[in-house]
Amino acid sequence: MHDDLVRRDFTATAPNRLWLDDITEHRTTEGKLYLCAVKDVCSNRIVGYSIDTRMRARLAVTALSNALARRDDVVGCVVHTDRGSQFRSRKFVRALARHGLTGSMGRVGAAGDNAAMESFFALLQNNVLNRRTWSTRDELRTAIVTWIERTYHRRRRQAALGRLTPIEYEAIMTTSANRAA
Repeated sequence: MHDDLVRRDFTATAPNRLWLDDITEHRTTEGKLYLCAVKDVCSNRIVGYSIDTRMRARLAVTALSNALARRDDVVGCVVHTDRGSQFRSRKFVRALARHGLTGSMGRVGAAGDNAAMESFFALLQNNVLNRRTWSTRDELRTAIVTWIERTYHRRRRQAALGRLTPIEYEAIMTTSANRAA
């Protein structure tokens, strides 16, 4: 178990300082599909995710691994989760330690302790999941990936980012950081 290092302060001054991680599920005619997503608080970008038919530790570890494969300079990044068994598993805790990440967990039954991640899932729910009945897991998987990569990252402008998309915001931050160096 990790202490709550975030205490509902979902802000970061630079990428890879604070990541939020959580899991959501949705039904299809074939059965449930689970999405574990990792969000960088600085840009609101989903830096890693994993989709599977089972909600096991592997789902969370794969999402974290995907985030690590996309990002550099992550040592010291705080990864904030709820107290779900996937995030308390030995595999997940070892993955955090192996990459120099710091675990943080909200309180039991306190959804507000990971509210910024819950708001992303609410957007996904309204824009994809609840729009229709999903016949197959593959249909839903494709819709989720398309919405994250095409719409959320590249088209959805966010007031918190100065009306920029997460991709635009990170591009500007990277350019500014390179000029300062």
